[in-house]
Amino acid sequence: MAGVGPWQGEWPDDPWYDPELLRDGDTRNVVDRYRYWSMEAIVADIDDHRHPFHVAIENWQHDMNIGSIVRTANAFAADTVHIVGRRRWNKRGAMVTDRYQHVEHHVDVAALVAWASVAELPIIAIDNVPGSVPIETFRLPERCLLLFGQEGPGLSPEALAAADAVLEITQFGSTRSINASAAAAVAMHAWVMQHVSFDAS
Repeated sequence: MAGVGPWQGEWPDDPWYDPELLRDGDTRNVVDRYRYWSMEAIVADIDDHRHPFHVAIENWQHDMNIGSIVRTANAFAADTVHIVGRRRWNKRGAMVTDRYQHVEHHVDVAALVAWASVAELPIIAIDNVPGSVPIETFRLPERCLLLFGQEGPGLSPEALAAADAVLEITQFGSTRSINASAAAAVAMHAWVMQHVSFDAS
């Protein structure tokens, strides 16, 4: 959906609506229930039901996948995305979802590990390296930090050494690895499947 035009009829007086959006229309990439809401109101509403998993990405080579990972983290209502390494990252793939997703920066892996220790979050690394455990067979902690490497080199030795567990996504074809943003999406969905209840009715 490309968006909606100006609000038709009498304007609602609920505090979460943005007067400019009501007047001009809302062309943002948001779900229908957030149409005409202010950005601050959307973030506050998501904060009420964010999931207790965090996502971290190493950014030593200005990885183009980070924007897509932020977008996926927003879709799954991850608590926070942590960028490790370079502060600057390509936001094009985020499709503006970084405005609604908490994003923090850590100068290096040691800083991330220190933060995770204080937050009492186990670090779950995702990389297909020797000794990794299939994510399909692993019970992910409800509160955890999912850590991803860059496209190509994967996770750094420091990141792998700091992890409480190293998991891989089982593959059945000829390729050695899948795209970093795709791997992040699979891992986040695995967490959702283990920890979110769905009404079958």
